[in-house]
Amino acid sequence: MTSTLWREFFSPRMLVSFLMGFSCGVPLLLTSTILQAWMTDAQVDLSVIGLYSLVGLPYTLKFLWAPIFDRFTLPLFGRRRGWMLTLQLILILALIALGLTDPAQTPWLVALAAFFVTFFSASQDIVVDAYRREDLRDNQLGLGSSFYVNGYRVGMLLAGSGGLILADLVSFSQVYMLMAGILLIGVFTTLLCREPELTQGTPKTFTEAVVEPFVDYFNRDRALLLLLFILLYKLGDQMASTLTTPFYLDLGFSKTEIGALAKLFGFWSAIVGGLVGGTLLLRIGIIRSLWIFGILQAMAILSFTGLALIGNSLTALAVAIILEQLTSGMGTSAYVAYMASLTNKRFTATQYALLSSCMGVPRVIIAAPAGWIAEHTGWPLFFIGCTLAALPGLMLLPMVSRQYHRDAQ
Repeated sequence: MTSTLWREFFSPRMLVSFLMGFSCGVPLLLTSTILQAWMTDAQVDLSVIGLYSLVGLPYTLKFLWAPIFDRFTLPLFGRRRGWMLTLQLILILALIALGLTDPAQTPWLVALAAFFVTFFSASQDIVVDAYRREDLRDNQLGLGSSFYVNGYRVGMLLAGSGGLILADLVSFSQVYMLMAGILLIGVFTTLLCREPELTQGTPKTFTEAVVEPFVDYFNRDRALLLLLFILLYKLGDQMASTLTTPFYLDLGFSKTEIGALAKLFGFWSAIVGGLVGGTLLLRIGIIRSLWIFGILQAMAILSFTGLALIGNSLTALAVAIILEQLTSGMGTSAYVAYMASLTNKRFTATQYALLSSCMGVPRVIIAAPAGWIAEHTGWPLFFIGCTLAALPGLMLLPMVSRQYHRDAQ
């Protein structure tokens, strides 16, 4: 069993998952954190900078055009690789175009270029998710998903922290040129990886590609319950993470302490959590992983309650960050693998885009009332509430488990 595990861990498929995740993670912060820093540096009005958050809409609406990638196959490189290569090359050009704009002189052109970057970045996400689902066997989805998520995190770290550091040494335009060049990693990965075997056919008409994925999903038993589970499984974890920075500052930690510990312990704990989670998924399966990781996620939130009671302690802060990020990484690997398992391979792009869009809904909804709740309950009770918010998702797991095993038969 151990030799099989190591073979899976170091297989070319896992390397492809990691590199594709990296390629998808790099563009995300280039149209948010780095772009905001560039515009601030160019003395663009703060109200205008705030409006630029709207360029990120394609990430939440990507299911609307996902059917295109299920319906049409480009002439070269196959159904998935053809689209991946095309989108990666266009995305590189869009980043170069964004780097050539001037926020101070033509902010509207910056917005247009940034929108194209997010549109093609979101489109790349759609096709890469579909590729991963179709390339990996069901028992590989957990480990493959953890490699993808970790690659995504590394890409975000390089673009976010690395981009800001580079901006102190070179111009922001040059930063975007360098990041565009780094995306060639994704291009070479696409050229060298294999096209997944087509086992279930493709939609024959555009109507079939648009309508059938939703009909296929909602015709299955307990479709709404499964969707509700996706909305609720990480609710407590998302609720807690929404206000961690104000929480740390309120306890009297300096920005430097928060930044250093969050980057040092938070990033690497999430990476390790994803790898541990993916490895355990290979051994114990998706459903048992959802149980174990979900319980650990909920328990880890209580470390914030402990930190709130202890107060300003760097040791307690490090422990809270490590536990939360470690268990969150584990939970995410099982969560993403489960979502992938729900998709029909005829409509992978559309169904996965729909489910992954739902994944972000709770964070958006929770962000609004979370501050009000924390203000009126205090931090210890707020994080106890976050732990309780994780319970509805766990309570749905028995029914989710029965349906999963029934679908597998």
